[in-house]
Amino acid sequence: MSVTQIDIDDEALARVMALPDVRTKREAVNRALRELAERQERATRIARHFERAQRWGAVEEAERLHRAEKDAR
Repeated sequence: MSVTQIDIDDEALARVMALPDVRTKREAVNRALRELAERQERATRIARHFERAQRWGAVEEAERLHRAEKDAR
């Protein structure tokens, strides 16, 4: 773990500290960093799956089925 001195947005920090199980600024910053990293990793995985689905033609098929369902209404 490294020690770093930074300026932190007080309003954003207060919002994170209002979450359950966050009692200190350190916990708040670490939790926010972990959640951001997890969100970005998840978005990367989803994008990779979407690219594969496009190559397989699954996206076009899903769009065709969606349009057909909408037209049937």
